[in-house]
Amino acid sequence: MEKNTVWAIILSTLVLVIFMFVQITFFPAVPAAKQTEQYQNTADVSSAQGQLPVNTVAVSGAEENGSLNAAGSAGDSAAAVTEEQFVIQNGKVKVTFTNRGGDIINYELLEHKDGNSGVEMADNVSAKNRAFSVSFGAAGTPIIDDIFSVKKIDDNTIGFYKTFTVKNNDGTESSFVFAKQYTFDPAGYMFRLDVSIDGDDTLKGLAFGNSAYTIRTSPQIGPYFDSKNNRYENRTFMSYNGSKKKKTTLGSGQSKVYDDGYTWTGVSGKYFEILGVPLNPTVMQDVTYSAALEVDNYANAQVMMSRGPITQSDAQDTYYFYVGPKTEETLKIYNNAAENVWHLSGLKLNESLESSGILFWLETFLKWCMELLYKIIPNWGVSIIILTILLKLVLFPLTKKSSLSTLKMQELQPKMQEIQAKFKDQPDKMNAEMAKLYKETGYNPLSGCLPLLIQFPLIFAMYNLFNNYFEFRGAMFIPGWIPDLSVGDSVYALNFNLPFLGNQLRLLPIIYVISQLLFGKVTQSGTAAGASGMQMKIMMYGMPLFFFFIFYNAPSGLLIYWTVSNALQLVQQVILNKTMKAKRAEIESREPEKKVFVPRKKK
Repeated sequence: MEKNTVWAIILSTLVLVIFMFVQITFFPAVPAAKQTEQYQNTADVSSAQGQLPVNTVAVSGAEENGSLNAAGSAGDSAAAVTEEQFVIQNGKVKVTFTNRGGDIINYELLEHKDGNSGVEMADNVSAKNRAFSVSFGAAGTPIIDDIFSVKKIDDNTIGFYKTFTVKNNDGTESSFVFAKQYTFDPAGYMFRLDVSIDGDDTLKGLAFGNSAYTIRTSPQIGPYFDSKNNRYENRTFMSYNGSKKKKTTLGSGQSKVYDDGYTWTGVSGKYFEILGVPLNPTVMQDVTYSAALEVDNYANAQVMMSRGPITQSDAQDTYYFYVGPKTEETLKIYNNAAENVWHLSGLKLNESLESSGILFWLETFLKWCMELLYKIIPNWGVSIIILTILLKLVLFPLTKKSSLSTLKMQELQPKMQEIQAKFKDQPDKMNAEMAKLYKETGYNPLSGCLPLLIQFPLIFAMYNLFNNYFEFRGAMFIPGWIPDLSVGDSVYALNFNLPFLGNQLRLLPIIYVISQLLFGKVTQSGTAAGASGMQMKIMMYGMPLFFFFIFYNAPSGLLIYWTVSNALQLVQQVILNKTMKAKRAEIESREPEKKVFVPRKKK
């Protein structure tokens, strides 16, 4: 293998690895079942006390209001003294509410499975941190934990309300009704949350520090993942200001305040996300991203949206929350008012999707090709294989050109070494002679690398497509071996973890490494003897071993692409080796014609 080609492959590999790890956020894991159990146990204890808890929220630095208390009123239901649960279910979701704070404790996506149940989007819930809970003041204040009265309006709408009294800084007291009303779209993944403050005549506003209240998303989204053994899942915080998306990743226990303007904000996993859209973003203060460790050392991935001070006695804020899959189909309907029940437009929620950046057009084209193949043969694994074969056929002329350029370089090696030896103390003269040699022979030093570099945008686009394509989730390729193209294959589960690998024995990574080794062997056999032995050993043995650990837990759809691609490259290289061997033999057989001296006859 020619030296420039070796370096091109090594550098491109490093770029690919960096590109892949940019998406990774490390959160320690915990079984998802524990969080619901912990919340339920705590709720049972508080309910057993048989009394209505009355909280005092003392917020430091309060500018307008001092302390705030829960209070009874004629409008409160006498029966609302213990914690109860309420369920709204439609064809898309099953949502479980608690009247404690009017919050959500379970949010199940019925059409998307995680094991035997739907994906749980209200994960990591505890007694101190529930989904879509509210706290008075900034993000650091405790959530409202009082029992609310409940009003079930219809099959898709439920409301919670509670009267509070607030002690003003001048010593007087005011009261207001705080209410939350959830309205669901039975055919979509977005719900509406109305938060209202209805104060008496003495209430002049509501402000604790710089915020009236903070509303938060779920502590964590599903499905559950182990960040140590699943480097291909992630949690990414993001905000969008109408023209640009800004992404943030946090380590376990970290938090960050985002204080720029936004039209929507949220947290996104690989396949699912929660996005919050305030109807009036101008009243919002800031956003806090939190990866706090609260439940069994399993980091949160929570967004807290703080509302600015309320300056009048009444206020109603409307929020829309998208809680569902990351698909173009379900997200883009909120760009056109005629396509969604909320008549929202221009939200551009589909900007939350992962893309190949400036190569987005290429990824879109590849996706279209793959979906076309799927219509012909309805198996995504087969579609990956056929698309890979077609791409290799299209790119074969470039591969051939690169190999022939390598052959040309080998032909010129003796003359190049002669020039290097002759002008080793005259670098300028040596470069001039090299340029002259290239011009006379018609050789371009970049011609060996350029065809390979042209292919790298395609590799990046293919990687992003196969690593994030939603339709691969739950898509079976080979029953009993590859039941889901979005996760790694598994032939046996160990009862202990292997270092860096986890507890699953996988066959695809082994096949992939074998294909890499075979390709390296064939490539080496087609290389001139003068190539660096150390470079060849690194390429042949080091790189496959490196990629074995990198790709061990990769989605099987991605590994199928890499493995089939290697197999096709192997076939291509065998063909090219035969061509190059014949041409090399032809070059070596050429000898300069010797002039024969014929003496003249004497006259």
